[in-house]
Amino acid sequence: MKKNIWPIVIAVLFLLWSGESYATPSTTYWTPATSDIQPYGVLHIGIDNYFTVGRKNEKGALPTDIGLTIGVLPYEKLQLEVGVDYLEPTTDPFLFNAKLGTPEGALFEGSPALNIGIFNVGTDSKDSSKDGDGRTDLDIVHIMVGKTLPLNLGRLHAGVYYGNGKSLVDRRGDKENAGYMVGWDKGFSPKKEGTGEYNKWVAAADWASGKNAIGGGGVGIYHYFTKDISLLTGPVWFNEPSLAGPNPNAKWVWTTQLDINY
Repeated sequence: MKKNIWPIVIAVLFLLWSGESYATPSTTYWTPATSDIQPYGVLHIGIDNYFTVGRKNEKGALPTDIGLTIGVLPYEKLQLEVGVDYLEPTTDPFLFNAKLGTPEGALFEGSPALNIGIFNVGTDSKDSSKDGDGRTDLDIVHIMVGKTLPLNLGRLHAGVYYGNGKSLVDRRGDKENAGYMVGWDKGFSPKKEGTGEYNKWVAAADWASGKNAIGGGGVGIYHYFTKDISLLTGPVWFNEPSLAGPNPNAKWVWTTQLDINY
């Protein structure tokens, strides 16, 4: 049965227009270093948790991220996704993103995937909020290139980012708003479902340069229960732990990420 997705699209676009939103774009692991974009009309629901391991009575966990991302262009060779995420506990829990791009082979035979997007666009432009969360208007623009590697070695994604110099800073408050991101993923154990095929297991890793709020990376494994439901788990580490989240005391955290396409 064909789903009527337009009420969802309208709601997402309204939230983006109103400015009361935060979003995580399609990601590899910790960063948006991927050429993936949500297909038209497919709603992605994500619940991401980041928590400390073996550190008693110390604050270090990041806020839980509940996000919606949806593809909004009905074209095969040009795709656009927009998203809204809700993070708690924070004082300004909403941020947003958008990403436009072409899949592999869209421009010419063998062409890489190309993306341009923006993420971590928040509504708090104050130097520090009342509980110390700080600014959320990172406004990070990124350009990514992605390509499937020969010899069945997976996919490689690489690109650069540039953010708001007033918000994306190091621990001394100096501007640290530009860098690069890399990501890699490889599927294993293919399984047929209906007329399609997917991998039951996917290894993934990524990293962003910079001693700022997004600098860091992770490595882990996805398990796909079906082609539309997966769980990712593994460690995430930070280039500058003091900027990773509210009251962080850990150099790394463990993440579990539930993803559902509807």
